[in-house]
Amino acid sequence: MNSILVLVVGIGILIAGYVFYGKWLAEQWGVDPKRKTPAFTEEDGVDYVPAKAPVLMGHHFSSIAGAGPINGPIQAAVFGWVPVLLWVLIGGIFFGGVHDYGALFASLRHKGQSIGEVIADTMGSKAKKLFIVFAYLTLILVVAAFGSIVANTFKAAYTESGAVDVAASSANATTAMISILFIVLAVVFGFMVYRRNVSLGVSTIAGVAAIVVCVVVGLNFHPIYLSETAWMVIVGIYITVASVAPVWILLQPRDYLSSFLLYFMMIVAAVGVIGSALMGHASLDIPAFTGFKDTLAPTGSSLGFMFPALFVTIACGAISGFHSLVGSGTTSKQLDNEKNARPIAYGGMLIECALAIVSLCAVGYIWSRYADGTTVVPTAVFATGISEMVATIPGLGGSSHVLYSLLVLTVSVFCLTSLDTATRLARYMFQEFWLEPGQTYKEATGYKAVLTNPVVSTVITVVLGIGLGLTGYSKIWPLFGASNQLLAAIGLLAVATWLGKVGKNNKMFLFPMVFMLIVTITSLVQTLIANFKGLGAGVGIGWCVARIVLAGLLVILALILAVDGFKTLANQKKAK
Repeated sequence: MNSILVLVVGIGILIAGYVFYGKWLAEQWGVDPKRKTPAFTEEDGVDYVPAKAPVLMGHHFSSIAGAGPINGPIQAAVFGWVPVLLWVLIGGIFFGGVHDYGALFASLRHKGQSIGEVIADTMGSKAKKLFIVFAYLTLILVVAAFGSIVANTFKAAYTESGAVDVAASSANATTAMISILFIVLAVVFGFMVYRRNVSLGVSTIAGVAAIVVCVVVGLNFHPIYLSETAWMVIVGIYITVASVAPVWILLQPRDYLSSFLLYFMMIVAAVGVIGSALMGHASLDIPAFTGFKDTLAPTGSSLGFMFPALFVTIACGAISGFHSLVGSGTTSKQLDNEKNARPIAYGGMLIECALAIVSLCAVGYIWSRYADGTTVVPTAVFATGISEMVATIPGLGGSSHVLYSLLVLTVSVFCLTSLDTATRLARYMFQEFWLEPGQTYKEATGYKAVLTNPVVSTVITVVLGIGLGLTGYSKIWPLFGASNQLLAAIGLLAVATWLGKVGKNNKMFLFPMVFMLIVTITSLVQTLIANFKGLGAGVGIGWCVARIVLAGLLVILALILAVDGFKTLANQKKAK
């Protein structure tokens, strides 16, 4: 495997996909730059706020990225680099990009409301309710997992006597301090841009410089040492405030500034891959294909057969249902022009694909240590591979330790970004469940007025998510891969039926939709079989029952929505 060849050819194919296929999609759907977007027609200064394209790109990309495009390709590399690269390229251009772009566009034509409202418009309120329940439960799981991840990267270590081990806790305390300073910086940035009308260019230069200052201060001053539980509570308070605060105060500026960390990470990664190759390290050790079943199992647990494992494991790097929730949940409420939907949604997906390719190069560089189980945590694999590649460049030999820390910090920042975006999205879902199509929470009466109040719905969401994060969510987390891809299948189905209703070409959705439904149901059936065997063996009976119930519900949901969707499509075709 030649690192430069994989990176350059891969990115070249992604660019071609954006230029040609992305443009064709816009033409087929009738994207109209002159049409006013919901950010203007529904503007309320809280959720609906027009944002400049670079700012919104920062929010959207920061929210959908997280650790997904790093974790998935690294874990799926056990099948070889060819299957991973092919799925990233084909999936990104023809599955994920279409899914993300379509979800955002459909939401724009539904007053910036979620995919649930799109489903209600074409398949009825029953299908909408089913979708919202599933999406809300998935988002609760995201809040639980990401809250726990963030708390673990902030928490202090303790000695046997119960005292704080300052030396062992220094790295985590540094990450926590930088993250806190970053939030303060975002609020100041938002105030200067939106209330003092400082130009975006000037504010960006000042903001990037301030990021450097935050990092330097955090590295040298980090006095906060708290337990994981304390950090979970603090994170819960933070995401509660972030979910109800106007987007211009925190969400837009923080995500915009966060994106520069990710751009930095990708530039460093590209320099590492190209630089190490020029220094004679272009050949990476990862095999092209290892077989149709994961027999390496570097983490001690096999992924099973390549189908469906490859397509469930690599989610954000090819297609992810979470993206449709972001696009139709927050991005559509801030987009200032329909023409910007392509670079933000379709382009954002392809940038994630590029990050997935870089991650593949990183695991390939330290393949022997990954395959034998020495270094298996995806974040560590990515940071180790990239930092060591950069260190092969003359003059940068001593940079690996610093770069490793900065790369880990960047991934942590994006987990926090995805966390509060997921909380806001879950709040939207909770509100929409109780409201009639087109109704806002301000128009609700009785108990619905209480439940749909932004603060009440957010508190319920945070209590459920953080509460689950403090318990055994990890026992259910493996179901997230299948549930996330089921979301993608339903998102494709929803947009396909809506396009059919309005008389637009929806054929580009049909194969990806059917394929993802088959992938999801196959994965869930495997989960059911494995857990029924666990019941028979008497191993972890409680969690086996929980997983069986959840997996069974997901299969039923998939089948009901699929039947309703295919009936709708058939009726549309017959009507023509």
